[in-house]
Amino acid sequence: MVKLKDLISEGVMDKGILKAVFLAGGPGSGKSFVAGQIFGIPDKVSASPGYGLKLVNTDTELERMLVKYGFGKDLDNMPEELFKQLTDPDYEDYSGFRGRAKELTMDRKKLYMDGRLGMVIDGTGHKYKKIAQSKKELEEIGYDTYMVFVHTDLDVAQKRNMDRPRKLNPELVEDYWNNVQKNKIYFQGLFGNANFLMVDNSDTLSPKQATKKFNMLVKKGIGKFINKPVKNYIGKKWINKQLILKGLK
Repeated sequence: MVKLKDLISEGVMDKGILKAVFLAGGPGSGKSFVAGQIFGIPDKVSASPGYGLKLVNTDTELERMLVKYGFGKDLDNMPEELFKQLTDPDYEDYSGFRGRAKELTMDRKKLYMDGRLGMVIDGTGHKYKKIAQSKKELEEIGYDTYMVFVHTDLDVAQKRNMDRPRKLNPELVEDYWNNVQKNKIYFQGLFGNANFLMVDNSDTLSPKQATKKFNMLVKKGIGKFINKPVKNYIGKKWINKQLILKGLK
């Protein structure tokens, strides 16, 4: 029988509370596939049903805006000029969509932080300082942090890019890949071996092989990280305060 006390404490003791997982990997790395396999997050949705983690992803907001303004979310059928504005960082974003999507994503992230909700923060990982600053801000309010780094060989990333109906510039893919690879060792030092998981996604796996591989990775690290009690001292104090306010302590 469910106790009233357990119902009242729901939220404060939820699985994933005060846990932030950074997801990094360049174009063609298959981050969306990995997110689906590890966190149970279907492509481009806002939450993980398995762990209760909210997805922070600029692409999600961008797709919502494109649908709202009648362009649809299929990049393959988008006008060439708009496609370049949205995908090439060296191309001027005259549409304003990309900038606005980033603003909305940051607003959503702030709401999650205010509630100390668990998050998967999806990004390429080519800007080390940006991730380091975000990690610092989260830890300062009580979060435990972790990184899943999705590695893919350059030739595989380029092939996946070329197999798409609408392709990114191969030079852009290589530039991103080089920057992300350069940052990998820094990320490992930043998060520490215990809170850094590298996933090699270069191989093409059958559904059975993928399930076996990612189940093992979940047991190896990320599942333990999410399921363990919060370690951050500030986070522990926040949880304790919430329980006192609810009359549970």
